[in-house]
Amino acid sequence: MSKVGIFFGTDTGTTRKIAKMMYKELGEALADKPLNINRADADTLAGYDFLILGTPTYGSGELPGMSADCQEESWEEFLPNFEDMDLSGKKVALYGLGDQVNYAGEFVDGLGELCEAVTDAGAETVGQWSTDGYTFDASAAEEDGEFCGLVLDNDNQSDMHAARITEWIAKIKDEMGLA
Repeated sequence: MSKVGIFFGTDTGTTRKIAKMMYKELGEALADKPLNINRADADTLAGYDFLILGTPTYGSGELPGMSADCQEESWEEFLPNFEDMDLSGKKVALYGLGDQVNYAGEFVDGLGELCEAVTDAGAETVGQWSTDGYTFDASAAEEDGEFCGLVLDNDNQSDMHAARITEWIAKIKDEMGLA
């Protein structure tokens, strides 16, 4: 059985912390240790049949990267790799962090941008998550009452992270055929 590859972009370390929580929930038998996307290349991602990709949203809906004033390269710089990748046959689960109060008009837009990149590359996305329990005005990651992946608001709902992660990991294990 192929292991799940977990990749994240981060500047402050919160998305990394969430990736580690997901890895712990999956266990080392199912997943490899999480890796910052700035330490990976297209071939590394292509080596997995199952991926979990995580990103925060910065500023006015941006992916982390140098133009968002991050300290290191991140998803912004990796994104062009997807244009040359064929992710057909791969199942990808996405998660995103955002602030629904202070950025209600572009809540987790970075997640939506990442989702578009992987689906354009042919991936099948799994792990869609209901918008119930969130209050926001607009999100590029939302369609028909569902986010394209798990959404976590570390600023306003951090007390809900553990339960949401546990529920979501069970959901994606089933959808990936790993349960």
